[in-house]
Amino acid sequence: MSKSAPCHNWLHGLKWGDGLTVVLGAIAVFSLFNTLWLGEAASKVQVRAGSEIFTTQSLNQQRTLEIPGPLGTTTVIIDHGRVRVASDPSPRQYCVKQGWLTQAGEVAMCLPNQVSVELLGNSKPYDSLNY
Repeated sequence: MSKSAPCHNWLHGLKWGDGLTVVLGAIAVFSLFNTLWLGEAASKVQVRAGSEIFTTQSLNQQRTLEIPGPLGTTTVIIDHGRVRVASDPSPRQYCVKQGWLTQAGEVAMCLPNQVSVELLGNSKPYDSLNY
């Protein structure tokens, strides 16, 4: 003789206030994520060669930069609000694989060639370093 197990359907115990709490909580999490975690669009790009600032440029243009480094030349493309490392003589190509950078605080570092590209703006996005 087997007894059927009682049905534990948790949806039957929910009230309309529970649903409202879940919806308001989801809206709060989404809005906090957008305001705290995501950064604003960058306005300038700063390129470093070694420990020196090579150039600081506005992102409101279309331009190609050639930056000399110990291994060769790194090519950086600025394209109306975004920037990327197009080519680099470094063996692993990590900075090239990062693709387009658009948010203030984003950085592409071509370490063997000692070239870095950083986007500047009024505020940077929240990350573990801000903790």
